[in-house]
Amino acid sequence: MAEHEHEHTRVAVIGSGFGGLGAAVRLRREGITDFVVLERADSIGGTWRDNSYPGCACDVPSHLYSFSFAPNPRWPRNFSGQPHIRAYLEHVADTFGLRPHLRLGCEVRGLRWDADRLLWEIDTATGPRTADVVVSACGPLSDPSVPDVPGLDSFPGKVFHSARWDHSYELRGKRLAVVGTGASAIQIVPAVQPDVGRLTLFQRTAPWVLPRADRRITAAERWLHTRLPATRVMRRGFLWGVREAQVSVFTKRPERFGLVENVARTHLRKAVKDPALRAALTPDYRIGCKRILLSNDYYPALTRPNVDVVAAGLAEVRGATLIASDGTETEADAIVFGTGFRVTDVPMAGSVTGVDGVTLAEAWRGGMATLRGATVHGFPNFLMILGPNTGLGNSSMILMIESQLNYLADYMRQLDTLGGRAALDARRSAMGVWNRGLQSRMRRTVWSTGGCRSWYLDDEGRNTTLWPDTTAAFRRATRRVDLTEYQLLRAPRAGTAAPAPATTPGTVTEAAR
Repeated sequence: MAEHEHEHTRVAVIGSGFGGLGAAVRLRREGITDFVVLERADSIGGTWRDNSYPGCACDVPSHLYSFSFAPNPRWPRNFSGQPHIRAYLEHVADTFGLRPHLRLGCEVRGLRWDADRLLWEIDTATGPRTADVVVSACGPLSDPSVPDVPGLDSFPGKVFHSARWDHSYELRGKRLAVVGTGASAIQIVPAVQPDVGRLTLFQRTAPWVLPRADRRITAAERWLHTRLPATRVMRRGFLWGVREAQVSVFTKRPERFGLVENVARTHLRKAVKDPALRAALTPDYRIGCKRILLSNDYYPALTRPNVDVVAAGLAEVRGATLIASDGTETEADAIVFGTGFRVTDVPMAGSVTGVDGVTLAEAWRGGMATLRGATVHGFPNFLMILGPNTGLGNSSMILMIESQLNYLADYMRQLDTLGGRAALDARRSAMGVWNRGLQSRMRRTVWSTGGCRSWYLDDEGRNTTLWPDTTAAFRRATRRVDLTEYQLLRAPRAGTAAPAPATTPGTVTEAAR
């Protein structure tokens, strides 16, 4: 692949959701303008572009679910809906001059590390390109997960995932089956229930649901936040502080969740009077083990005459008949899967090839692992935004993204300071220390001890998804790049023989200090 055949940039960012746009803003603020944002879709927005299902909204308060460097004093509600969040991201792209850097419809099909030139070869839908540094901001909620249900291919009706909602399909009067009871399903069910002829909810596991303290933000509040920015900062700080105070219950003292469980049980009891239905909707694991859901209309929707709850997963499809694992049979015209995303088996990992031809999927065969949620041994100058063990169970992911942007910024500064053609490769030993510490702390968390099986866990039962501490602790851990955790790689000088094969590519000139 000759260099004159394609475009080369210093940094290639993959994805244009919060992580990708945040990375682009941070690069510009660091004075780096030689970068592109590669987006497979024809518009920006990431998960807030893809998820446009009826009722789609955020379960984190608006003033916390936004960039600290791009505050929005005019959020319309405590918990904003998908259209407002997507509009916010469009505003960020315009405000920070990101449009010239966007390459829409440019799906990344593969990445390969070139050890001789110390750069990444990138295969995209619009042709090959290269970059010194790749920042993967694809996000963990980008590839839908649809269970392999026997007979699903023969279903004569409409089938789609909540993140690929078909707005051209008319639901009015139809017999709709919703599979799953996660964060998407509890918003979809009350939004479509009044329109469908009949709705059947397949519930494999009952979720814990708390009241949603949502309301319209008044004009006076918006005026105050616009004219007196300190009030907006105080509001964000309060929201952040409350959630930081909750972390120890999730990570160290799950037994203290008893009061919260009582609130959830009362919420259920007030909305659902039928004892049999209430029993079916009562979880049998500790609250917090799975993501705690917020809704005021989910339980009431399940009590409507046109709604059936099947307390079992979908096991088989025979024509238009859906069969649950408990033998219940249901006729349906359409199936919506609210079954989440491929979080612990990221599809892209198979197309990222690092040192010695090893793919990221192969490197992660024993479970996903990174150094500080950002880098992986054997994949030099490859950084992730929201990589493994950066998820949260109770607060805003934007806080984690901003911490990783700090790490990215310092990573680029370190490369500048080192000078020349250089790359940094995370040491295997540093990754080991980081991940052993994570898994040790994970043992006491509610996610490990709460008695549930969640998407937080991989096939081996390891939690490779969540961060077992406060967002402040993560910010401290990612404030600076510790060069002792990396090997410095230098490209061979022109006219010199290539070095003997080693555990890392290029010429290791020093143990980075």
